[in-house]
Amino acid sequence: MLTHPVRAPIPARRVLHALVAAAALSLCACAPLATAPSTHANTLSTQQIALLLASPERSAADRNNDLRRKPAQMLAFMGLAPGMQVLDLSTGGGYTTELLARAVGPTGKAYGQSAPPRDPNSAPRAPVAPEGNANPNAAAAMPAPPAVPTPVRRSSAQALAERAKNPGAANIVSVVRSFDDPVPPELAQARLDLVSFMFNYHDMGHMGVDRAKLNAAVFAALKSGGIYVIADHAGRPGTGISEAGTLHRVEEAFVRQEVMAAGFKLAAQADFLRNPNDPRDKNTPEPAQPKDEFVLKFVKP
Repeated sequence: MLTHPVRAPIPARRVLHALVAAAALSLCACAPLATAPSTHANTLSTQQIALLLASPERSAADRNNDLRRKPAQMLAFMGLAPGMQVLDLSTGGGYTTELLARAVGPTGKAYGQSAPPRDPNSAPRAPVAPEGNANPNAAAAMPAPPAVPTPVRRSSAQALAERAKNPGAANIVSVVRSFDDPVPPELAQARLDLVSFMFNYHDMGHMGVDRAKLNAAVFAALKSGGIYVIADHAGRPGTGISEAGTLHRVEEAFVRQEVMAAGFKLAAQADFLRNPNDPRDKNTPEPAQPKDEFVLKFVKP
């Protein structure tokens, strides 16, 4: 068993300065390819984002997730400001929703959307045919993912309720609605400043969601100048959304086309999650390495 000499504790102020400096360097090294002008004069600064991420309220699991998700770059790219009304689609465990809640502060709201749980007594959903593939014969020959029992776990609404117990995330609001109609009526008409969709747009393919209806609902709910940020696992050219249920990927050009068809304009793209060495032919790249992931920012004119 190795032993290490006991060191004197580092003053909290020095730790904070180190975190701020590290975040600043990280943002400079991974700047977006393009940036859209913010409509908010009080957009969070690099230092404010670093302080937000350093909050002792944040869980160890979220801090570990930070290593992969690079939240400093993501929050800066989004252009968040205190007081914003934001919606996080497909909230899952609430990692992104909590970050948004902390970024918009007590004068803002962060809504985390999740779909209603499937009735365990209902018949299993029929598999959705692959779509958007330039090579349909290859898609048809692709083996279906093996059926696995769904483990019992807490719902997204329960996860958000736990997160909202922390003072810095008390402005989280759970929204349980279908993906075809994800926005509550009170927000449906130009009430939102930003909508995020993190790494789950591809799932809308194999789940059979009406994505045109989803994107139209997001468009209607955003204010003029509102932002729609989508990040996902990149698929190969020509595969569209056909490999959503197998490789959990979607073609970037396919996402751009669908979202812009709803009336959005592409405002910016970022490269801080890109990995050009990923062959993009498997769910988990071989050899082991991060997935190639794109981040897109759309704006409502």
